[in-house]
Amino acid sequence: MIDMAERHQLDTDPQVQPSKEDMISYVMALEAALLPCLPARELQAIDRSPHPSHQIDVERHARDFMDAAKKLQLYFIGLQREDQPTRAETLRKEISMMEEELKVKSELISKQEKLIQGWEIELKDQLDKHNIELEKV
Repeated sequence: MIDMAERHQLDTDPQVQPSKEDMISYVMALEAALLPCLPARELQAIDRSPHPSHQIDVERHARDFMDAAKKLQLYFIGLQREDQPTRAETLRKEISMMEEELKVKSELISKQEKLIQGWEIELKDQLDKHNIELEKV
């Protein structure tokens, strides 16, 4: 129902996304196009009618219905796209997660450096004690 040009336009131009009012108008147009076609007996009678105006009415209603259906389909495709995050949003989220991971790892490195500094001080104190004892001997 949707040709490739319309799908491409929908994909590339975010301003093409119909609003809620547009969607309601599409549904109403679909309903208006369907209402004359609802009674099957009448439709069959018109279809067999020798009057050309009846045939034109059926074709017009079918065309109106297809146009409204196409617009409605575009709208629903647009809604599906809204649910999916854009590439930029995905990248922002990944960057945010990486920044958080970097922060956590930096804090861990800082704690480990302080622990190592504490061990260096203890080892230096023990070395000094051993050297003093050795000098006494």
